[in-house]
Amino acid sequence: MGAGGWTHFVGIGGVGMSGLAQLLLVQGYRVSGSDLKENHFTRQLAAQGAVIYHRHEAGNIAPAVQEVVISSAVPPDNPEVIAARHRGLPVIKRGELLARLFNARRGIAVAGAHGKTTTSALVALALKEAGLDPAAVIGGYVREFESNTLPGRGPYFVAEADESDGSFLWLKPEIALVTNIESDHLDHYGSLERIVAAFAAFLDQVRPGGKAVLCTEDPRVAEIAAGSGRVVITYGFSGEPDYRAGEVTLSGLGGRAGIYYHNHYLGELVLKVPGRHNILNALGAIAVAHQLEIPFPVIARALGAFRGVGRRFEVLWDDGTTRVVDDYAHHPTEIEATLAAAGQVGAQRVVAVFQPHRYTRTYHLYREFGRAFNRADVVIINDIYAAGEEPLDGVTSRLILDEIKRNGHPQVYYLPTLEETVAFLKKSCTAGDLILTMGAGDIWRVGVELARFLAAQQALSEVGAGRCI
Repeated sequence: MGAGGWTHFVGIGGVGMSGLAQLLLVQGYRVSGSDLKENHFTRQLAAQGAVIYHRHEAGNIAPAVQEVVISSAVPPDNPEVIAARHRGLPVIKRGELLARLFNARRGIAVAGAHGKTTTSALVALALKEAGLDPAAVIGGYVREFESNTLPGRGPYFVAEADESDGSFLWLKPEIALVTNIESDHLDHYGSLERIVAAFAAFLDQVRPGGKAVLCTEDPRVAEIAAGSGRVVITYGFSGEPDYRAGEVTLSGLGGRAGIYYHNHYLGELVLKVPGRHNILNALGAIAVAHQLEIPFPVIARALGAFRGVGRRFEVLWDDGTTRVVDDYAHHPTEIEATLAAAGQVGAQRVVAVFQPHRYTRTYHLYREFGRAFNRADVVIINDIYAAGEEPLDGVTSRLILDEIKRNGHPQVYYLPTLEETVAFLKKSCTAGDLILTMGAGDIWRVGVELARFLAAQQALSEVGAGRCI
């Protein structure tokens, strides 16, 4: 289907779907879509000319629609899907459309269990700073884009590659970057061995003459690097990678490191986002951009201006005494990295609020979750956010709660609902606290509500400091 055609998206408000819709609009397509909830992305698309419906019904498929795109969350009995199939329209998955757009250009795909959203955003920013006008579809809101998408018309397309359902194997990148490989999405893969095999197959998709940029800090990535038939570029902190970060210093909400290529000093990297993991994310982006012959000072300038991705250590409130931070962390390794970053901020007490995401993930990883909260002073566990899954017998958030207690944590609370959590935090948090909400569901609502409360407290306070009371 060429420019000028009409594509309809079922579930258009999702971060991945909305980005693709925005790219089609820029390319001259007509776009419509449905989503039950209005959000920033649907409002942005409507302002750009898309027709947005906030209900699912057959009539949303206009007579001129030529193709329907569905997200993984859309069930086969959705009335729009049924109507499209009845009319004989192509119904394709989000990953298929991404592959079609991506494979038509010089693609840079960023994959991995963790860090791919930040890393892909950093790659796109470096290319943009270099004047290469890239297109990009990122799995989160990037402040510098004021969107999750860059609608560039240059030769490069940067994409966050989704391994969760295997759809990243449809991509044929010129450069493939892998941050790490871990046990996750076991409902799809069944075993860690099959996950590793999928990432190895992803590297096989790299175009002839292309490159695989791999983080050898991760032993499983190092394993697939050894078996790759592609040109391999490595990065990390230790050993002898092609790109290395040394002299790492972490403080407050930022960090810095010396960057080396084949032990030749390129210069200093200074970031405005916290955590050792973000130094590593930035190093991966540096490796990609430098291999494209972008000068290091240009790369460092772009990365140094980066203020983070939405829901990645996003500061919702900071009055100098109390901080409220929200993060997408929903895997044990992500939680550990986020809590490590919280530790460098200098809070007197870190209060971690976690909403488990999916019954299957809780079942497979509850023991690992139980060991992930050691850096938190206080832990609050909410009920599981189902994300469309059916409940599993015996699988509740208490599995994680009990495991945290079994590992000796002294202050762990079970608060089933977001409302109970907000009420508890309003009464219990004190000056010097860092309240950290984590999860891939709607736990962010707790942070937003608490930040509103603190703002109101500040407005009423004679001393001008909004604090929990």
